[in-house]
Amino acid sequence: MDNNDFNRNRDRDRDFSIGEMLLRILVTSIVVAIAAYFTPGFTIDGIWSLLLAAVVIGVLDYLIQRFTGIDASPFGRGIAGFLVAAIILYVTKFIVPGFNISLWGAIIGALVIGVIDAIIPGREAL
Repeated sequence: MDNNDFNRNRDRDRDFSIGEMLLRILVTSIVVAIAAYFTPGFTIDGIWSLLLAAVVIGVLDYLIQRFTGIDASPFGRGIAGFLVAAIILYVTKFIVPGFNISLWGAIIGALVIGVIDAIIPGREAL
């Protein structure tokens, strides 16, 4: 493989990663919107708050998984995954304007997200 083939493959991988990242943001936005609808004490003021929250949740999930190895999936990862998902939801309220959630809302929201994760095939984590 010459250098040009290597660069083309690297560019193709980067494009796939951007598309994958956008898809994850979209799916996370939908899941969080559904959870907010069904969860008392959990409101989102608008679409921009929802999209920004999806990005923040994705970044927090990545950082926690990277440094601790705990996957923030409410079901399938045990109590640790459930608690991490609730903590991520709660911490997001301090970062994203228009994202309002109570402590109980975060716990119930993590439970709702876990149910949605079980329904949506291929959905990996919060």
